[in-house]
Amino acid sequence: MNQVAIEEYDLALKAGQREARELTAAGKNPNPAVLDEILPEGTLDTAQDVGLLEIPAHRIVGVKSAGRITAFTASFKPLLDRNSEFAFKWITLCEAHLGDTGIRDPIECFEYLGDFYVQEGNKRVSVLRHFGAPRIPGNVRRIVPPMSEEPRIKAYYEFLEFYKGSRLYEVQFRRPGDYAKLLKALGKQPEERWTEDERRTFRAYFQYFREAFGKQDLRDRDVLPEEALLLWLELYPYADLGRLSTAELRKSLSELWKDVVSATSESVKVETKAEEPPAAGLLTRITSPDHLKVAFVHQLSPGTSPWVTGHEEGRKYLEAVMGDKVTVRSYFDANTEEASRQKIEEAVADGAQVVFTTAPPLIRATLKAAVEHPKISFFNCSVDKAYTSVKTYYGRIYEAKYIAGAIAGAMANDDRIGYIASYPNFGVPASINAFALGAQLTNPRAQIELRWSCVAGTPQADFLADGIRVVSNRDAPSQSKMYLDFCSYGTYLMDGRGDMIPLGSPVWLWGKFYEYVVRGILSGGWKNEKGGAALNYWLGMDSGVIDISLSDKLPEGTRRLAWLLRRGLIEGSLDPFARRIVAQDGTVKSDGTHRFTPEELLKMDWLCDNVLGSIPAFEDVLPISQPLVRELGLYRDSIPAEKERKIREDSDRIR
Repeated sequence: MNQVAIEEYDLALKAGQREARELTAAGKNPNPAVLDEILPEGTLDTAQDVGLLEIPAHRIVGVKSAGRITAFTASFKPLLDRNSEFAFKWITLCEAHLGDTGIRDPIECFEYLGDFYVQEGNKRVSVLRHFGAPRIPGNVRRIVPPMSEEPRIKAYYEFLEFYKGSRLYEVQFRRPGDYAKLLKALGKQPEERWTEDERRTFRAYFQYFREAFGKQDLRDRDVLPEEALLLWLELYPYADLGRLSTAELRKSLSELWKDVVSATSESVKVETKAEEPPAAGLLTRITSPDHLKVAFVHQLSPGTSPWVTGHEEGRKYLEAVMGDKVTVRSYFDANTEEASRQKIEEAVADGAQVVFTTAPPLIRATLKAAVEHPKISFFNCSVDKAYTSVKTYYGRIYEAKYIAGAIAGAMANDDRIGYIASYPNFGVPASINAFALGAQLTNPRAQIELRWSCVAGTPQADFLADGIRVVSNRDAPSQSKMYLDFCSYGTYLMDGRGDMIPLGSPVWLWGKFYEYVVRGILSGGWKNEKGGAALNYWLGMDSGVIDISLSDKLPEGTRRLAWLLRRGLIEGSLDPFARRIVAQDGTVKSDGTHRFTPEELLKMDWLCDNVLGSIPAFEDVLPISQPLVRELGLYRDSIPAEKERKIREDSDRIR
C-alpha cells in the first residue's frame, strides 16, 4: 500500500508541476488564494458557525493564511519534493484513504462568497481531490459581507435564501436574479424545501453537465458552468440531464456555446438605425441569393390578435415592394411551447431561409431552431435578449408617445390626462415618461394619471367617472384608419356623454423593418453571423418603423405642432429626454445635459414626477398577462417560479 501511495504522490506531483507552469505562463497565481489577503479588515469577527457540511470539492479554492501555500497549486496539487516531510505526510494520508480506515476527520475551513478556504486539513483536501472526491466533509464558519449594490454581493445574499431551501453549495451565481431563474427552470418555489432525493439528483445532473461544460473552448471565456446551465435549461427539460448520452449532451451544449458566452456577458448591441448595409464585394454579390423564402410565425392569428394583424400588414407590404424576389408564408397559432416548435420546424421544412417569429414568448423555440439550423436567419420580435443565434427587433414607440403626450397636454382643459399602460415590460416606462414630458411641453401643469390594462379594473370607465376627458390608450398596430377612428387605440377626447373623439395614435409599420432585412440579405451586405455580441434592432421614426397617425378632428394648430415634433424626431434634432427630469421620488434623473443610452431607456424603471401611479408588481398582473411579463417584465428575474411546474426527477437513472 505504501508503494501505491508513493506512486500516487509522484503522479500528483507531476500534475502539480504542470499546473504551476501553465498558470505562471498565463500570468496567474499558481498557488491557492489566501483568505486573509482577500477579506476586509475585521470581517472575521462576523463569522457564523454553520456546522458540518459536505463541501463541493471544486468550491475549495484557497487557504485561510499564507503559511504553506507554496506547497500546493491553486487546485491543491502537491509541489514539494518526494523526500520532504510534506510528501511523507501526504503519502501517509493517501495510504489511509486507500486502506480500510479512510480519511475520517473533517477539515476546518471558512466560507466566503460561496467559496471555501482551508484553515486545517490542506493535505486532506489535496489527497481527496487527487482521487476525484466530489465532496469533502468540513466544519464551516461562514463570513457574510456587508450588503452593497455590487452585483456579486447582491447575488450572494440571494444565495443565502436559496440555500435555506436547497442546502446546496454547488452553484454560485455572480449576477442578481440567477437563482430565481434556476428555481423557475426547476419548477421550485423560492421558499420550498428540497428533499434529499432532489438534492442528490441535482448534484448528479449538475456534475454531469459540468463535465460536458469542461469540454468546451474555455480560453479567455469568463463563463461559469452554472451560468451555462441556465441557458441550456431554457431549451431543454431538466429531466434530459438524466436521459441524454454524454455525446448528446456535449453536442447540445456545443451548438449553444456562442449564445452561452453572449448571454453570460450580457453583451447586447442595440442598433438604432436602419442603415443600408455596406456594399458587398464582387464574389459576395455573385454568391448572394436572388430570391428568398421568408416565413412569419405568429403566436395567434389575425382574427384573434391585432398584434398579429399588424405584422401581417408588414408581410403584405414586404410582398408588394419586393415582388417576385420573395416567397412569403405565414404560420399561425404557435400558442404553446410544443406548437411554436412545430410551426417553426414546419417553416424550416418548407424551405424558409429567413424566419421572423413575431412575439416575445416564441423566443425559446426560435433559439432552439436557430442553433439546430445555423444556415437560416432567425429574428424574434422582442427586446433585451442576449443571444447571438437570434437577432431581435422592436420599435422605439416612446418617440411617437412623446408627440401623443404633446397633443394630450394641448387638449386637456383641466390639466388631467389619463394613461392606460399595457404591461410593466422593458421600454414601457420610457413610453409613459415620454408621454408625460410631451404633455408638459404644451401644458406645464399637466398631470398623468396612470392605470394598467394588465391588472383588474376598468380604466377607461374609471377615467370617465372621475371626470378625466383626455385619455391615452394602446397603440395602433397598423396605419389602418379604423383603429384611430374607433378610439380603441391612441389618444382621444371623451365628452360628457362618453362619446370619444380621436386625436392621434402611435402606429407600428413592421413592413419597413422586414424590407430592410430582406434587401440587406439579397444585396449580399447582410451577414448571418452567430458569434460576438447579440444584436437587437430598436428602430424608431427615422427608420419608418414607428410613426404617428393624426385625426382629421385635431385642431389645426395642434396638428402643425405634432408635425413639427415628428420632423424633429425623424431628423434626429429632437430628443424627448434632453431636458431636466425629476422622478416621482424627487431624484434628478437628468440635469438637461445627460443623454440617455438605448439601454437606459429600455431598462428605465422609474416614472416622472408628473405621473400619478406606479408600476404594478407581478402578483397584481392578471393571469392572462403574466406569461408576457415573465418574458419581458422589468423585474422578470425576481418573479417566483410557477407553482404548477415541478421538478421531473429520474433518480433511478442518476449519472
